Amino acid sequence: MSETILELKELKTYFSRSDGLWSKAVDGVSFSVKKGETLCVVGESGCGKSMTALSIMGLLPKPRARIVGGQILLNGQDLTALDDTEMCKVRGRKISMIFQEPMTSLNPVKTIGYQVAEAVLTHTNISRKDAMDQAIEMLRMVGISRPESIVKEYPHQLSGGMRQRVMIAMALICRPDLLIADEPTTALDVTIQAQVLSIIREMKQKLGMAVLFITHDFGVVAEMADSVAVMYAGQIVEFASVRDIFKTPMHPYTQALMASIPFMDQQKEVLYAIAGTVPDASRYPDSCRFAPRCEKALNGECTNADQPVPLVEVTPGHYARCILSNAKGATA
Repeated sequence: MSETILELKELKTYFSRSDGLWSKAVDGVSFSVKKGETLCVVGESGCGKSMTALSIMGLLPKPRARIVGGQILLNGQDLTALDDTEMCKVRGRKISMIFQEPMTSLNPVKTIGYQVAEAVLTHTNISRKDAMDQAIEMLRMVGISRPESIVKEYPHQLSGGMRQRVMIAMALICRPDLLIADEPTTALDVTIQAQVLSIIREMKQKLGMAVLFITHDFGVVAEMADSVAVMYAGQIVEFASVRDIFKTPMHPYTQALMASIPFMDQQKEVLYAIAGTVPDASRYPDSCRFAPRCEKALNGECTNADQPVPLVEVTPGHYARCILSNAKGATA
């Protein structure tokens, strides 16, 4: 069996509010990612995808946000038990992240070479020259031509696609065990997006790392994922292999997300949209959180239940958080 790199156990990340309530950004999330595997996390904006990633990285906006429960195990080490100094030794070396917008993630007054080499200088004792040589080699590996010149340039001198390649180089230069990619292709055109996805796949194979890929694009999911976690209102509502998610989606939310995808060969006057909005994170219902928007909700069973809906294994390896799922499934 493959080695488990990352395991989340009932992770809870809450935000304190001025009215005394807690916003449950991440509320009991559990999953694992093995070496060489890509897990895609999908869902609407505000469902908790990015907050899950920031919790893993230890980059929560403190003091308002905090982890109030659960564990984050990286190679068996609980990251929630580490202080800021200890976490700095892990971040960038064992675990790295590619952020959504490279223009705001790169320092505009530092050269590309300095920013790529910084992680190596921070985590090793090599010389500045050797670090720069590694930065040049990594830029070449992610598909940047003339890297010897690029290391002397600044972010504003590069295109969006090149800046995203620089972000990938920064994340991978220390050969991390886990790469988190938070919607890394959102601001890119389809041609550059395909190139960036190809680079991530290629580097995963070369380095043998695990990848946690956050996206809202099911096209990207189909291309990148080995397994998929669908999030809604701070919870995982469905988890399965990428094949099972596309072939037999079991949760009404997953089905609704897929129904929202437009297809060129289908003539529709009005595109399908999920009615309503994501509920207030400080006032989630005790029962199914998707029920107020669900077209299949059963009154008295879905909306009035006073118990949370458990994540159930409906078929081997396929989990869903829905009472309409097979009642014989084993509780996860």
